[in-house]
Amino acid sequence: MIPIFPLPNAVLFPNVFLPLHIFEDRYRQMVRDALAGDRIIGMVLLRSKTGDVAEPCPPVYEVGCSGVITHSELLEEGRFNIVLRGLERFRILEEDHTQPYRQARVEGLVEPPVDDSALRDHRQRLEGLLHQRLTVAGSEARGVSCMPDGDLVNALSQYLDLDPIEKQALLERNGSLERCRSLVELLEMHALTNGQSFPPLPVQ
Repeated sequence: MIPIFPLPNAVLFPNVFLPLHIFEDRYRQMVRDALAGDRIIGMVLLRSKTGDVAEPCPPVYEVGCSGVITHSELLEEGRFNIVLRGLERFRILEEDHTQPYRQARVEGLVEPPVDDSALRDHRQRLEGLLHQRLTVAGSEARGVSCMPDGDLVNALSQYLDLDPIEKQALLERNGSLERCRSLVELLEMHALTNGQSFPPLPVQ
């Protein structure tokens, strides 16, 4: 059983960092309890961007990602700034609403073995699309080439300016290879929608 923190616009991925500002009373209590225990919080995406104010527990997507609090700062009035580092994906089996904040019994989703050569090919494609995207934005990619394949895919899935539903779909992909393929397809679709060209596929 872990506490779950539902938000309308944040999706956490394994081994990626997520800063959060905690201000609601129930989630302040959640953070205090987590800090006194194993420091684990499960991030889940709300199915509605606004949530239904009439519902105490609006529906969430059943696949989320657990995170460990690596940094916490207690602010005035009991608010917190925290940083989560993603641990592993999970699927919600059932919820417990006996606490002020939501909790859930979850099962971990193990990442499947990766075909390194296939992932490397898709990574080349991904880096080309990333370079193009940042060049159009007047920026550049730093430190990308030295990141492990899976970490790069997860970091881009979380940090790129994508719709939360698109990020949720990436989180639900079964492993780094499927996630990378889907991210490449998504960025190519965005490039076409914006009238941009994109690099050719690497020679096989």
